[in-house]
Amino acid sequence: QVQLVESGGGLVQPGGSLRLSCAASGFTLDYYAIGWFRQAPGKEREGVSFSSGDGSTYTADSVKGRFTISRDNAKNTVYLQMNSLKPEDTAVYYCTASRSFIATMKGHGDYWGQGTQVTVSS
Repeated sequence: QVQLVESGGGLVQPGGSLRLSCAASGFTLDYYAIGWFRQAPGKEREGVSFSSGDGSTYTADSVKGRFTISRDNAKNTVYLQMNSLKPEDTAVYYCTASRSFIATMKGHGDYWGQGTQVTVSS
């Protein structure tokens, strides 16, 4: 069964850090582009950070310098390290995967996780 499962979300104070994980099963991430999106209540889904299969990455300006995407192909897992968190980072975070980097960035991934809630609040 092909699936992506996110974990690592939770409640954190402003300025804190979280590391989200996205574990893939049923397929090998090595050959896939991976992305993280987020969606806050009442807002459109927003692309956060992306990793191609050849090592290229892209990070949205809103989180650049604070969020870092990485992958561990041996564990078939992708991570999103989030530092210096702000209340406006509060959202449900989703990972997605596709053979196409462009499709992944456009939100047209082949596979999606169920999402993990991140809440930044004092």
